[in-house]
Amino acid sequence: MAPPRQAEIEAQIATWSGVTAPNEAARVLAGQLESLIQGFEALRGTLQFEDEPSSFEDALQSTKE
Repeated sequence: MAPPRQAEIEAQIATWSGVTAPNEAARVLAGQLESLIQGFEALRGTLQFEDEPSSFEDALQSTKE
């Protein structure tokens, strides 16, 4: 059974890239995007910019030994 968003993902690829899934392997890879999307959705609202150093220099300093 195809993941729920597979048809949507294939339609978006066709719209933005002008290509369609050429074979079953491509369809399987497009279907695997579902778990990636769910992973990002699970993180929504849990990460805040303030949780990390606000500048590259601060980031370097915080990792300095």
